[in-house]
Amino acid sequence: MIGKDALPILEAGPNPVVGVDAAGVIQYANPQAEATFSWPRDELIGRPVEVIVPEGLSAAHLAHRSAFVQAPSTRPMGIGLDLAARRQDGAEFPVEISLVHLETPAGLLVLATVVDITARRALESQLFEARKMESIGRLSGGIAHDFNNILTGIIGYSDLALSAPAGSDVTSDLRTIKDAAQRAAGLTQQLLAFGRRQVLRPQFVDPNDVINSTEPMLRRLIGERIELIVSMLPQSGTIQVDPTQLGQVILNLALNARDAMPGGGRLIIRSERAHLDDTDLSRHSEIPPGDYIVISVADTGTGMDAATKARIFEPFFTTKEVGKGTGLGLATSYGIVKQSGGHIWVYSEPGQGTTFRIYFPDVTEKSESAREAKPKAPRITQSHQILFVEDEPMLRDLTLRVLTGAGFQVLEAANAAQALEFAGRPEVELDLLLTDVVMPGMSGIELADKLRRRLPGLRVLLMSGYAEEIVLAEESDYAFVAKPFTPQGLLDAVLDALVDSVAYGRGG
Repeated sequence: MIGKDALPILEAGPNPVVGVDAAGVIQYANPQAEATFSWPRDELIGRPVEVIVPEGLSAAHLAHRSAFVQAPSTRPMGIGLDLAARRQDGAEFPVEISLVHLETPAGLLVLATVVDITARRALESQLFEARKMESIGRLSGGIAHDFNNILTGIIGYSDLALSAPAGSDVTSDLRTIKDAAQRAAGLTQQLLAFGRRQVLRPQFVDPNDVINSTEPMLRRLIGERIELIVSMLPQSGTIQVDPTQLGQVILNLALNARDAMPGGGRLIIRSERAHLDDTDLSRHSEIPPGDYIVISVADTGTGMDAATKARIFEPFFTTKEVGKGTGLGLATSYGIVKQSGGHIWVYSEPGQGTTFRIYFPDVTEKSESAREAKPKAPRITQSHQILFVEDEPMLRDLTLRVLTGAGFQVLEAANAAQALEFAGRPEVELDLLLTDVVMPGMSGIELADKLRRRLPGLRVLLMSGYAEEIVLAEESDYAFVAKPFTPQGLLDAVLDALVDSVAYGRGG
């Protein structure tokens, strides 16, 4: 079936070649095919080609083969496909395949040239690991740099406040310390987002509120050479996101824009409504039709070429020099948006600036219904009794001050054993267990389970700063608040956890 002139080339070629007819039967195999597939070629010829296709891919291969026979064409090596082949003993290995079709007196013959790329994949894996380690080194250097800056500010301003003369106003120093601590918390969240360990807490949010709360920090960070223009929806809408994480996304995009305008320019942050229908799918094919609220961040900076734009959301990818960026900002922003049910789209050309547009579904009607159905918070009285368990003395003291200052009765325990001893006293009537998740001896979840078996009506509020424990807590039936939290954030979580306890006739 193969011409005499072509046969010596195929026989002596470096790669396996298999000839298959229109029915999918192997009609030719060269010596290299015999060695690669571990089949004697006189046994291979006459068998269906699926004998050298992995079992899991046989059905898909049959469909592709049928389509190719209907409209045969020359296909270059490995274009757009992740392929594998199978040896006689069933072992699978990655391959690239190019196809050439021949019209012979006996009918159509498809010649498949096969390249075993096992060795190449191993080298690629080694190169990827080397680059990853280099990126991790760059990441750790960048993170250490940022944390050291933050810690220097916290320590320095704390010393200034402590050494101030009696009666001096240290409010400004305390505000700076708080801002630095919030930056550190944000950096930790960024690391968790990169590791896909962050736990988002979606709320019904007015995007204008998030933009407004972020604007003062943005003005400080972008510098005087960049003009900040903010244009927001005239009528408020509602999206469902974690407001802290959304603020981080806006901040990341704005800082990226700042770095693209070293000589100054304009940064425009806008919120608007958009309705996408089927006619918009050509431009936004990944976004379903519907009503959206859009947050856009645009700059007049250097812009990006197509190759750079295709990689901007990759972790560790950065065009900045060593020490100037970790390559995490846009990657974490993308992860937060997608995990929040949103979509992010970017337009950029060299010299024409860059525009990021974030699409979130408009849930205004849903939020209004939820607001109407939300039960009223319980009235705080001294009859609300909380068993509080925390093994870290500083956090135990802080939380105790917050709770007692709000009017709660608090039983304080440093570990699960003390908590169980308190709960066993006959005079104690608990409304709420507030406990850290990670503690020596017994975890907070185990403690909660044990106490709930003894006190079925007990409300539980877990708290933790460990990513893995956050996930476990979220998957449990208990309420949860993540560290770090503000005093008001803690009180809000306590109130939410106590709402159901009103039905038990205590504290209401």
